[in-house]
Amino acid sequence: MSPGRRQAEQKSMWLIYDQLPQSQGHVFYERLQKLLRQKAFDAFLEKLCAPFYAEKPGRRSIPPGRYFRMLLIGYFEGIDSERGICWRCADSLSLREFLQLGPTESVPDHSSLCRIRGRLPLEVHHEMFVFVLRILEQAKQLNGKYLGIDASGMEANAAMKSIVRRDTGETYQEMLERLAEESGIRTPTRAELIAFDRKRQGRKTSNKDWQSSTDEDARIGKLKDGRTHMAYKPEHVVDLESGAVVSAVIHPADRGDTTTLATTLDDARAKLCAVRDKEGAPGIDEPFALVADKGYHSRNVLKDLPDSCTSRISEPKHKGRLRWKGDMDARDAVYGNRKRISSSTGKALLRARGERVERSFAHCLDRGGMRRVHLRGLANVEKRSIIHVAGFNLGILLRALFGFGSPRGWANGNQHLQVGSFTFTDAAGNTQTYTMTDVWFGEDRARSLPTELVEVSEEIAALPNVMAFGNVYSLPQAMARDGSGALKSLVERFAAETDVAARQAILEQLVYTWAGVADVASGFADDYPEQCLPLAA
Repeated sequence: MSPGRRQAEQKSMWLIYDQLPQSQGHVFYERLQKLLRQKAFDAFLEKLCAPFYAEKPGRRSIPPGRYFRMLLIGYFEGIDSERGICWRCADSLSLREFLQLGPTESVPDHSSLCRIRGRLPLEVHHEMFVFVLRILEQAKQLNGKYLGIDASGMEANAAMKSIVRRDTGETYQEMLERLAEESGIRTPTRAELIAFDRKRQGRKTSNKDWQSSTDEDARIGKLKDGRTHMAYKPEHVVDLESGAVVSAVIHPADRGDTTTLATTLDDARAKLCAVRDKEGAPGIDEPFALVADKGYHSRNVLKDLPDSCTSRISEPKHKGRLRWKGDMDARDAVYGNRKRISSSTGKALLRARGERVERSFAHCLDRGGMRRVHLRGLANVEKRSIIHVAGFNLGILLRALFGFGSPRGWANGNQHLQVGSFTFTDAAGNTQTYTMTDVWFGEDRARSLPTELVEVSEEIAALPNVMAFGNVYSLPQAMARDGSGALKSLVERFAAETDVAARQAILEQLVYTWAGVADVASGFADDYPEQCLPLAA
């Protein structure tokens, strides 16, 4: 269309990319991006996923590094759905930079993420998880001598109303209607069916007889809210020294802790062996300590543990004496475990397990948005879960390196992690060094801004304006709040003075008055140069 008479008013429709407004970026994602580039994250994934991409030329596919980055964003931002992840990435310039998108490239669609997830097998996601573990191993953040294990509940994307009988295919609703008619209730209403279901005998449902019609891998289970749901069972093995998760496996919800322990423990030991160098790597039989709660306690479990494992599993209370029936191996295993958990080291490890393992579930399930999953199928749920756990481990590493392990903490500036140690010498002369970790402060005053501002007069507004931070107001605000007028007088003298030496002498007293420490002796900065910053002219 011709611009017509307004041709002279028309501006250029094209801009150079360098002239576009640039984002300040996000410090957290910038640090994470730098870390991934140093470790050749994209090159590793390109080689790993090459067999699952077509060799013939065609439409350019989404790089696997971008796919995994978007799932990591979902964890750090607390978004579980692919659609929500795409919307969040499209709204943020810093996230676009983290995804390495060009100015003309669009954010991948949620359907593309679904197709890539279906194309890449579960083993690829676990290899990516091992890659992150290897980074922690190189940073000395992974020990593997003390392993804590626990399981939690995860609500599946399937309703209890969707269950059907395994033998006949009859739905739960159809069964209620049939039983109601047999009891004399013809054409029952919904309210009558609910009341009938509450009063009838044998209303307990079991996974042996029922299954979900929408998610066949989900199982009936009771979660922490006390209600029955279709659910999955995530199980984590955590390095108790660093808090890093070394294994994350999703099990059916109807499997007990004693039945899943061996599978999860083998996965953890295999991953620990995979991340270490072959020369100095411990073998599968290297000694380690297993710490667990009473849900994992069983004489058969303790007896069947490998010789390299030293168990510290809480023992439930028993009624009466234990009878061994000639099984001396089980007796020795139970008594040995009982002795170890009653020691001071055992009690300390049990407390550490409760803290470290529960923290991993709180971050990966609650903050990561996977307490109730949106995916269906055990493999799909585990693919998403293993990426969330990898993000949790990356947060641990970033917190150890820079002090912040999440974008929220870095943005708000209200979390500071300090790690130190102190040496204690008792009266007998015995010296022992203790580690101090996880020292958290409520806020960072250096990044705070005032919210209550007073009106500034025209006379003060005409004077120099200098911004401040923390507990100090800006220079106009400080002058307006100074009832004595001393600060305003010093600013006027400083602005009217032309001699550099005289202005320097005024500046020192001006800064002290502005900060509210005017009673500091003159020349303090000269006498104590290490405690004072130099004042610029």
